[in-house]
Amino acid sequence: MMSLPDLSMGLTFAVIAVSVVLYATERYSIEAISLGVIVAYLILFPLAGLPVAGEALTAEALLSGFANPGLITILALLVVGQGLYHTDALDRPARLIVGAVDRRGKLALAGVFLVIGALSAFMNNTPVVVMVLPVIVALATATKRSSSRLLMPLSFITILGGMTTLIGSSTNLLAVDVARRSGAVDLGFFSFTPIALILVAVGAVYVLGIMPKLLVPRQSMADEALGAAGRQFIAEIAIRDGHPLEGARSRTGLFPELADMTVRLVQRGERAFLPPFEDVTLRPGDLVIVAATRAALERTLSRRTPVMTEAAASQDAEPVALPAGTVTLAEAVVAPGSRLIGRTTARSGLRTETGCVVLGLQRRSRMPRTAMTEIRLEAGDVLLFAGSRDHIDRLRANHDVLLVDWTASDLPQRAKAPRAALIFAAVIVASALEIAPIVVAALVGALAMVLFGCLNVRQATRVIDSRIVMLVAAAIASATALQATGGAAAVANGVLALSDGQSPAVVASALFLVIALATNVVTNNAAAVLFTPVAIGIAERLGVPAEPFVVTVILASNCSFATPVAYQTNLLVMGPGHYRFSDFLVAGTPLVVILWVTFSLAAPWVYGL
Repeated sequence: MMSLPDLSMGLTFAVIAVSVVLYATERYSIEAISLGVIVAYLILFPLAGLPVAGEALTAEALLSGFANPGLITILALLVVGQGLYHTDALDRPARLIVGAVDRRGKLALAGVFLVIGALSAFMNNTPVVVMVLPVIVALATATKRSSSRLLMPLSFITILGGMTTLIGSSTNLLAVDVARRSGAVDLGFFSFTPIALILVAVGAVYVLGIMPKLLVPRQSMADEALGAAGRQFIAEIAIRDGHPLEGARSRTGLFPELADMTVRLVQRGERAFLPPFEDVTLRPGDLVIVAATRAALERTLSRRTPVMTEAAASQDAEPVALPAGTVTLAEAVVAPGSRLIGRTTARSGLRTETGCVVLGLQRRSRMPRTAMTEIRLEAGDVLLFAGSRDHIDRLRANHDVLLVDWTASDLPQRAKAPRAALIFAAVIVASALEIAPIVVAALVGALAMVLFGCLNVRQATRVIDSRIVMLVAAAIASATALQATGGAAAVANGVLALSDGQSPAVVASALFLVIALATNVVTNNAAAVLFTPVAIGIAERLGVPAEPFVVTVILASNCSFATPVAYQTNLLVMGPGHYRFSDFLVAGTPLVVILWVTFSLAAPWVYGL
């Protein structure tokens, strides 16, 4: 008959198994499943009082995941990354990389990822992902690739790079420290680099060549709304005294200063200049009518010296200046039966009613070649509004236009890009050189982004993903329950039993597989700490050096590819890549198997097992 401690262990394994199945099937939300896992443990242990191997499991221990330093680090780093994004601080390096990829195609893209992987060998891979994530997102947008096909490879390539040296991952440091304190072996900086490079070479071929084809090109509603690069708005640029375009001269029929826009008309009083423009020099009083995508308009508005500083107005009215401070852009559709039909934007009254100004107009049918303020609105026209967040929210109550909620986004504040880049660099340096713990550096960086105006509190809180919070809390609750009920020790003892009568190569292979599976459930750091003493004990029983088996723990603990909770970098890319739990299972599980097979073949050759 099963004893109560065995029942506790069995129920813990059951909760973990059910949760993995539910995560994979995606029948319920990640938040709901994670909450169910935590509640199940609370009912089994603090409430029902089921016995455990050590001290009783308390509610505080099971809920400690919400205060876990790793979780806090991830959330703080996401805020720091949002500050970079909101100020376009990495726009220039992103453009350089995009240019290289455009010229050399997939070869250059693979080169970028290999450089990132090499960088991860010499600094912690978490700040590496934070550093390059905005660049990779920009690269995906510029090359018309789905970010979901680049961000998971980014996480995986940094994990692979991090397994090659002592400082590449916190997992490596933990395992080496446990082995050193036990007196079994003292591994150096490059002790396990040769065999790790073999695994990295094979893994990189899969990550860069095969895995992107397994990933679903998934976009959020916002991406779909904002990503239609071909859709263009009609907008106006009024040339005033001292305007950046004053004196701009046409060359070969175009204006180089407006290279990402199509100039449709230059209105000078009663005279209209039509393309191709021959020897036309812009001067104060000119009205430039352009057709541009929303992305081009955003770049124009967010320049340190903006080209567009006013919204269009009728000829007998003064132009309307854009609001000061943070400007939000949003799209709204002219509703059927709207009182705006037949009116121009200048006569619509929208500015008075909502506080928003109309920057652009988009129409599916052919757009007349005339000033935007002279175009009479039709049902189905899309208007691009600019205003404060409160003013944009007022559009929801307006029955004449239908606000497309997910198109609302704040303009980058490029004037604050230098301070955002400086804060980001300070976080990276402090964590990479171990001047401060990464959690401290990340929290200080997040606070600095808000205090120095790189983003406001609302923008900072929007980046916090509830899925990440609940996933980490549930994973830590599972790891705590496994250790307290003896489940983790039972797995380790099972591996020890395999050593009886088996060759060292077979035992090392079995140990690698067990740890690789465990690291995706209890996280890599927990797996490294748990299995390093087990590996040393196996080596002693077999009468072989401890180094091959400690290296087995290091490499297998880094195989955190099959679940998003297995490693911090997976969680960092989960939101921006719009990934689901099943995406990691589908794309990451084959990589775990590939690395296990590679290790099983390489370890006997490298270590003479």
